[in-house]
Amino acid sequence: MANQADAPPPPTGYLLWHVSLRWRVAMDRALAPLGLTHAQYAVVASLHGMLMSGVRPSQRQLADYSGLEPMYISRLVRTLERAGLVERTDNPDDPRAVQLSLTARGSEVVAKAVPEVRELEGRYLEPLGGAGSARNVELRRALQTLLDHADALGGTPAPAAFGRAAG
Repeated sequence: MANQADAPPPPTGYLLWHVSLRWRVAMDRALAPLGLTHAQYAVVASLHGMLMSGVRPSQRQLADYSGLEPMYISRLVRTLERAGLVERTDNPDDPRAVQLSLTARGSEVVAKAVPEVRELEGRYLEPLGGAGSARNVELRRALQTLLDHADALGGTPAPAAFGRAAG
């Protein structure tokens, strides 16, 4: 009888799914004291990144940048607006669209959340040697290859926030 250590690991999809589930639960727990969920963090962090690069995005642009569905972005933005973290204003270039920005409170929450997320990522990547390790870069490249392939097969495109030059 084969030793369990010699047995092949479960299928890749199963492993990706369960790592993702655990990551999301850990993110929700880490961000809860700041009043954010993982999905809300994805929105405010993406919005922060866009604003820092000089873009005041529409909800559609934020959806494209973050990789989240436009309807989901709309719901999240409404929730974040009610929480006083995001504000929507009329877009002078398109009367059908709004522009998004972080409030002062939203910027403060992002500034507190980013170190929490980085610390969590570091803990999760310890078995690979940490966030800056060669093994983590190899993992990121492999995951990027899978994302690119999913895009080529007609899957949901990878977020614009993650350019292909990251290494």
